[in-house]
Amino acid sequence: MWDGASFPRLYHVERRAARFLECLFPLIGHAYAAAGYHFGPYKQTNRTKWDLGVAGKLMAYIALGSVDESIVEVFQELYEKHFSTFTEPVGRCSEDAALEPVHEFLDASALRLKAKAPEDVLASFHWFQERLLVTKLASAIQRHSRLPARNLCMAGGCGLNIKWNSTLRAAGLFDAIWVPPFPNDSGSAIGAACSALAADQGFVPLEWSVYSGPAVERGDVPPGWDGSPCSMRELATILASNKPVIFLAGRAELGPRALGSRSILAAATSPRMKDRLNDIKLREHFRPVAPICLEDRAPDIFSPGTPDPYMLFEHLTRAEWRAKIPAVVHLDGSARLQTICRTSQHKIAELLVEYEGLTGIPLLCNTSANHNGRGFFPNAASACQWDRVDHVWCDGVLWTKRAGGDSVLANDIFLSQRAEAEPYAKDRIPPARGRLV
Repeated sequence: MWDGASFPRLYHVERRAARFLECLFPLIGHAYAAAGYHFGPYKQTNRTKWDLGVAGKLMAYIALGSVDESIVEVFQELYEKHFSTFTEPVGRCSEDAALEPVHEFLDASALRLKAKAPEDVLASFHWFQERLLVTKLASAIQRHSRLPARNLCMAGGCGLNIKWNSTLRAAGLFDAIWVPPFPNDSGSAIGAACSALAADQGFVPLEWSVYSGPAVERGDVPPGWDGSPCSMRELATILASNKPVIFLAGRAELGPRALGSRSILAAATSPRMKDRLNDIKLREHFRPVAPICLEDRAPDIFSPGTPDPYMLFEHLTRAEWRAKIPAVVHLDGSARLQTICRTSQHKIAELLVEYEGLTGIPLLCNTSANHNGRGFFPNAASACQWDRVDHVWCDGVLWTKRAGGDSVLANDIFLSQRAEAEPYAKDRIPPARGRLV
């Protein structure tokens, strides 16, 4: 378990109990995002305003840089200097108090790394933490080798780092690794219910679905939009013509990532679609767009392409597919893949099957349908009011904006989002130097 204000902690879970084994090392999870306050486009002198979204943005940003072993050595040296005396886990202290030694460590690092490109510094810091995690976990497993367990369950916000998850899976330390779709605070509600159940019955198998969020709400679509029934084949045809569509189907997904119930979908075949979607979402140009792909076709397109229903591991796009689906290929050739079985009852599976039949491509771009930094759209009315996409499909009805209809782009929410995005303007971000591998 590795959360924002805690050290990574290792537990052994049995049917009737969970036993704490040890802290792996004295670095809180927020250290990853804190580095962004010292280097790169999110650098700030005032570090009291904490942005929970920075960690995910840095995970994308580091594709612009390269790991520099001399930078890693600086981090290792200063880590040993600043944290060698930390032997106890973070107790009940404020988040600011937990971050104070991290900022001191990063301030010292910044003084030593002034001449280095920030994208290389952040890529190297990512690698430093990744290597620390794997080596310390390997040592801990060896110390507790008498335990029969060889499966790893990840919890805490650091479980959203797809690169670390993939490195742990590839390290060969465990037979299997499982990460829930809501390892961060978004899992608090279902986690509390599971904790109460475990206290009463022990750790027993549960039947559950990630699609257990709120159902689509009723709401009045604003003027200027026309609604009509729309089948999955008809919707696939619209997508094949390179038109993005907001897709609202059934109950919302649990967790922070859109998994096909509250998504903006688009064809991945145009090299301009990634920029178009990032513009729609008011996101930085280097941010990747995720693919949602039929599970049985994924190994042909991605490596390893193994089932990944919650978008929690990194995959590499195979070379022969990169030119075919450029909108979902990140700067380093990776993809934050979500897979779904073609026999799933979810409408997104039916849509992907229809789209595959039309185009031969078994995947679509998938990004969250929401205001920047806010929750998913609860209904078609809110998605139409947002007015950033001309087509909104909601439980069988396609809402299409009339040509020449009134725009509500100047509403207060949009303007506030634009203001939030301006500090991270393109002139603060270097051109891509990441390597496709």
